[in-house]
Order: sequence, then structure tokens, then C-alpha cells
Amino acid sequence: MRLARLLVLVQVLLAAWPAVAPAQPSLPERADRSDRPAERPPERPALDLREEITRIEVSVRDLYGRRETRPVTLTQYRPPGDGPFPIAIVNHGRATADRRAGQPRQRFEQLARYLVAKGFAVLVPTRVGYGDSYGDFDPEESGPCNAKRFEPMATAASDQVLAALDHALRQPWADTSRWITLGASVGGMAALATASRAPAGLRAAINFSGGAGGDPQRRRADPCGAVNLERLWRTQAASARIDTLWIYWTHDWYWGEKLPRRWAQAWNEGGGRAEFHQLDPWSTDEVDGHTGVGNDMDRWVPLVEAFLARAGFTQSGVITRPPASGFARVDEVERVPVPAERRERLYPRFLEARPPRAFAVGTGGAAGWASGDWALGRALGACQASGQACRLYAVDDEVVWTP
Repeated sequence: MRLARLLVLVQVLLAAWPAVAPAQPSLPERADRSDRPAERPPERPALDLREEITRIEVSVRDLYGRRETRPVTLTQYRPPGDGPFPIAIVNHGRATADRRAGQPRQRFEQLARYLVAKGFAVLVPTRVGYGDSYGDFDPEESGPCNAKRFEPMATAASDQVLAALDHALRQPWADTSRWITLGASVGGMAALATASRAPAGLRAAINFSGGAGGDPQRRRADPCGAVNLERLWRTQAASARIDTLWIYWTHDWYWGEKLPRRWAQAWNEGGGRAEFHQLDPWSTDEVDGHTGVGNDMDRWVPLVEAFLARAGFTQSGVITRPPASGFARVDEVERVPVPAERRERLYPRFLEARPPRAFAVGTGGAAGWASGDWALGRALGACQASGQACRLYAVDDEVVWTP
């Protein structure tokens, strides 16, 4: 009886507790950030990319045969105009830890900027078991380390690629007769699994650092089930009818240097067509090459440009550096054509950064800068995300802007 009274009292107190949401920290202006790859972009839409968020229903089966229909968040980006645009479906990887907080809505903004510049409408599904769909059902569970079964995982991931395609079929701006799929890590596996199913209209698949079973903390360069994945890819290749591009880095902490070569060889031996590239480290620092899709665009973009041109997508997504204009010296801060407060806060930071670096200005006073990999694209993206049209003002040590 005492316990029952105590429970009633607790319920009364909880009901009376004020429902006050915690204060949210204010975010800096989106156009006023350097947008370096290591930073997570704030959850604000990229207006220049016409970023939209929608929900679609997907039906997937897990390793144990359980089938569920669940909602999936789909992020969409589009070029200007009405289209129809060819489609690019981008697939994310799989964290080894928290897939709710650690993998919220997937955006791939810089990759999307490149693809939109090439004329694609871009769809990025955040698959079942990640972000706000994390919970009691994980269709990408693949079993214990000593008995990995990757085929159900790959099928579930590719089912969601096809669900995104089905959504695109009903959009007036989408040309689903010409589409590609690409992804990183398990997302690369999803792209290859989709290729093996030979859906109508699929022209190419790109695999960035693809694989499964990796754990860089406990098993660096020694993933679980590597041989099983090799067998799966040899089997899947037999039904793939398109060219595939495989891009890896030698310092990948998940797979190491040798396994990706074996996997690509297995795909080719199985009857597939894999163009394989393995890039050296982009930095002398101790960094994980598994993140190359977001940190080494300067080197992989030319490979993708050439590959997609052969698949019929010839529009370039490369940002051309304008010639020096002579408008001002690069260190003349007062000449930068943006409001004084923004100029004095941002431009000195640009000047302090080492090349490669870029600074962009907008028609309505926006500004953005970036240094390092893909500096021109990231500077323009940081400026344009507010919806303003932007141009490069300075690149490295030269002003390139003209009035």
C-alpha cells in the first residue's frame, strides 16, 4: 500500500512539472561561416539549392526476415528552373556507435552542390535505423563479427534507393530515364547493390570508400567479414549492367590499403565493370582516409567528371577560378564590397588562412570564405546558402572581383 501511494504521488508531481523546452543556442548567419569540412553545417536549408525535406514510406526486411514499413526522411536539392533534371541518389554510411544523435538527417551539402552544378536533382534518404527513425528495427544489422551476412543489409539499403527513385518518378522536375546513384562507406555498398538490380534508367554508380563491417577503433584496417563481402560483390557483379567507379584512399582506417583492391578485383572477376582508383593521403596529419568524399574533393572531382562524361553527363560541375581583376590589393580590407561589420569580422580571417583560400560576396551583402580543399566551391556555398547570388571576390592572394 505504501508503494502504491508513492507511485501515485510521483505521477502527480510529474504531471505538474512545467513543460519548458530548453533554450536553443543561436546559430551564426549561415552565409558568414567558413564551412570547413570538419564542421557540421547548421540545420538551415540551402536556399540556393532549393533544399527541401519530405518523408517517404519504405518497406524493408532485416537479417532475421522481419519486414517493416517505416517513414524515411528524404532531403532534396534542385538546380534553378523547372527541369526535368536527371537524378542523383546519394547514400550515407553507418556509424559504429549512436546512429540517432551521431547520424541525424543526412545532407551531403558540398557533394550536392557539385552535383547540382552538373545539372542533377539530388535526393539523400536518411535510411531506416538512423536519425529520427532509429529505434527497435535495424534492417542493416549484419550479424556477429565471425559470421557476417551482408546480403540482407545491402538489399535493405538498395530498397531505399529504389523507394527514393519511386518518389522521383512522381515529380514533374525529375527525369528518371537518366539517373545515377553514389554513396560513401555502406552507402557505397548500397550503390553497388542497386547497380546489381539493374533498375531502368540507371546509368552509373559511384562507390566512395565502400564496404561494411569496419571498426576503426577496435579493428583498424581489419573489418569483420571482409571475405564475405568479397564473395557478395563477386556475385552481385554478374547482374550489374553499368560501369561503376570505385574511389578509395590508402590511409582508410576502416579497410586499409589492400582490401579495396581485392574487392574491386572480385567485382571485375564476377563480370562487372569497376574503374578503381586509390588516392594517397591528402594531408601529412594523422587523418582517416575513410572521410575522403568530404575532405578530398579537389582530387576526386576530376575522376568523377571524366567518368560521368562517359556515361552521358557532360555538364561540368567544376568552379573555374576567374583571372585577377586588379580591382584592389588582396589586403585592402576596406575595398571588400560587403557591409563594414561583416567585412571587418570575416575578411581578416580569410587573410590569416593559408592558401588555397577563397572569399565570396553576395548581391545583398552576404559573404562566405573557406580555405583548404574545394575552397572556391565551399566559399561560394557559404555565401549563397542564404539565397543570394554570389561571386568570388578573392582567391589565394589575388582579387578576382569586378564591379
